[in-house]
Amino acid sequence: MVPMMIDPFRELRDIEKKIASMLELEKNIIPAAAQAPKEAIWMPAVNEKEDEKAYYIEVDLPGVKKEDINVEVKDNILVISGERKFKKEEEDKGYKRVESFFGKFERRFTLPADADPERIEAKVEDGVLYITIPKIEQHQNAKKIEVK
Repeated sequence: MVPMMIDPFRELRDIEKKIASMLELEKNIIPAAAQAPKEAIWMPAVNEKEDEKAYYIEVDLPGVKKEDINVEVKDNILVISGERKFKKEEEDKGYKRVESFFGKFERRFTLPADADPERIEAKVEDGVLYITIPKIEQHQNAKKIEVK
């Protein structure tokens, strides 16, 4: 008998795909002039994995500074938000080139029942945010209960 793997983030990925497809459809319907928001919104890529000790989330945040990242837990929901601000200017003989990448982002994840929100850790390294969500330690010692 093959053990069943539980993926607590599968439903969230399905919802994200549906929303992304709806936004793509809306983008194709609305005229280009009406699509230019004052602030861009983007959705960074996320990888999730799990082992017996913890859940792990990796968020690709190229160009985002550590001080522009916010990670918090609200009502058993892990909220990752922030803003990317990047501007590169090149000026040479007869031309000027400006590249700008900016925008706010927010990702939300409902914590599984066995997650320990008090021990969540986050670090940024080479444009990737690494979040570790430890699982609540389950005591393996079984106690025999006498039936009276």
